[in-house]
Amino acid sequence: MDSHTHQSHRIKVRSETGTARLAAQLSTLTTPGDILSLWGDLGTGKTSFARAFINSLTDHAEEVPSPTFTLLQLYDTPRGEVYHFDMYRLEAPDDALELGIEDAFVDGICLIEWPDRLGAWLPKNRLDIILQAGDCDNARNVEIIARTPAWNERLAALPPWDTIEDIESDSPEPFAE
Repeated sequence: MDSHTHQSHRIKVRSETGTARLAAQLSTLTTPGDILSLWGDLGTGKTSFARAFINSLTDHAEEVPSPTFTLLQLYDTPRGEVYHFDMYRLEAPDDALELGIEDAFVDGICLIEWPDRLGAWLPKNRLDIILQAGDCDNARNVEIIARTPAWNERLAALPPWDTIEDIESDSPEPFAE
C-alpha cells in the first residue's frame, strides 16, 4: 500500500483560455520522466489542454493534432521530448508497448489521454488531471491529483490558483484524498 498522501486541488476554469493558462503553468513544472494523465469524457478538453501544454514548451506555435488515430505524436522541446499519447483506440493495454511507452516514461514528458486504457501499465508516479464540463460553454471543473511527494512540492511552488486569470480555486487549500 502506498503510504503517500495524494494532494488534490480542485479548480474551476472559466474558458478555453483558462485551460491554456493552466496547462502552461503545469508545463513549467515538468522534466523528462514526468507523466501527466488526462482524464475526462469526450469533449472535456483533454486535447486542448495537451495542445496548450506543448505550445507553452516550444518557442513557436506548434501544430498539435489529436493523436486519436496515430496513438502518439512526438514533440521536441527545450525541456525534452514530449510524448502525447491518445489511448482511446488502444485495443489492449499490452499494445502500448509497441508504441515505446516504457522508454517514453523514462526519457520523455508524457501526456496521456484515456489513461485508463493502459491498465496495469499506467505508472503510479504521475500527475492526474481530471477534466469535467463546467456550468457554461468551455468552462471546466478540474481536479489535479499529485500522486507523488515530488508533485506535491512542485504544485506548492505555483502561484495561488486564484491569481491566474480565468481560473478560480474550488478548494482554497490542497486536501488529502
